[in-house]
Amino acid sequence: MTREAKIYTKGGDQGETSLLGGTRVPKFHERIEAYGTLDELNSFIGLLRDQPIDNFTREILLRIQQNLFIAESHLAADKDQDVKRLPQISEEEIVFLEDEIDRMSRGLPELRSFILPGGHQVVSLCHIVRTVCRRAERLTVKLRETSPVDEIIIKYLNRLSDYFFVLGRKIAKDFNIGEVLWEPYK
Repeated sequence: MTREAKIYTKGGDQGETSLLGGTRVPKFHERIEAYGTLDELNSFIGLLRDQPIDNFTREILLRIQQNLFIAESHLAADKDQDVKRLPQISEEEIVFLEDEIDRMSRGLPELRSFILPGGHQVVSLCHIVRTVCRRAERLTVKLRETSPVDEIIIKYLNRLSDYFFVLGRKIAKDFNIGEVLWEPYK
């Protein structure tokens, strides 16, 4: 009979956690902030995947979640030798996002104003995902100032926020919902 491992370790009870290589850091460490925000982003994408959207988009979101988990593991690793053993995000994943952005954009009206989040819960959720993605990107760029960060992660996050902006517009069109345009004070 095997003994089930417990999810709690009690190792974080004093406000510290371990990086992938074993180094102990405070839970507010910039590396924890960066990969923790990627984890938050991944969770919101899971929520978006659970909405009434088409299966093709659902599959793309799953692919994105897989890539984000790779990025999280890179940011959680504190030693170069650990990073080298991890799966990598390839340049092809950037091209894939760009192709999807272009494909979705072809069916959308020209953008002549800023868009306000809203109009439908799924559209609003796309904007939440976009803004969490932007925060994750900012925190990852900040981490790069003190620790090595693979540039492809930053590039991927930058493209990903664009993807979610366009996805929100596409879903609004698919659901036949008018976009909420920003109209400055008249």
